[in-house]
Amino acid sequence: MAFRVVDVEITPNPNALKFILDHPCSENTISFLNPKEGTGHPLAEKLFAIRGVASLLLLGDFITVNKEPGAAWSEIRPAVEATLAAYD
Repeated sequence: MAFRVVDVEITPNPNALKFILDHPCSENTISFLNPKEGTGHPLAEKLFAIRGVASLLLLGDFITVNKEPGAAWSEIRPAVEATLAAYD
């Protein structure tokens, strides 16, 4: 089921953004510290396919995306939103 991003919040960490969704993506806290940990989780695999995504935290109606140092939010943010909107 596709997700609509209703808000994006900055965090104290400049390498992390919190994407607030229109419905829950997970009932439990799920943390993926690297792409290898996301293997087998369809949503994590799609998000890790975005160049520059370093780690993910999924909980309820939000996903926190951490980017690699040097990666640009101007490229990652729209890719995350498009990936979530197209997720089936």
